[in-house]
Amino acid sequence: MTLKDEKYLRQLIKILIRNLGILEKSEFSCCGATLGQCHAIVEIGTAGEISLNQLAELLNLDNSTMSRTVNNLVNQRLAERKSDPEDRRYLKIRLTEEGEKVYKTIEESMNSYFYEILGAIPQEKQPQVMESLELLVAALKKIKCCN
Repeated sequence: MTLKDEKYLRQLIKILIRNLGILEKSEFSCCGATLGQCHAIVEIGTAGEISLNQLAELLNLDNSTMSRTVNNLVNQRLAERKSDPEDRRYLKIRLTEEGEKVYKTIEESMNSYFYEILGAIPQEKQPQVMESLELLVAALKKIKCCN
């Protein structure tokens, strides 16, 4: 591996992030929610019910940032907090009926978008792309930027 390889990897990732970010920030894909709220809605919707700590960990955010995002979702009536019947100090977050509608819209939009992306990759190369992305994600989990 050379410095040239590192720069090329960085360039490819920047392009990937920019291209995906443009779609994620659009009103259509996130139904008027901010990018952070969009990610939170998706993770809450996927889990069904989740704690603030779990959500912060999934999104790689600190608890105070995640708390502000959840507060905004609660204020917009997209999410609600419920006390755990077994431990009242423990709060669970879940989507409201309106939040579920937003979640489903986001999921349909993203699934359609990524279906098109996958279709633009030659079928025989699709497993290679998936394997490469799995390797990249595993490497990113091991090494944190700028520590």
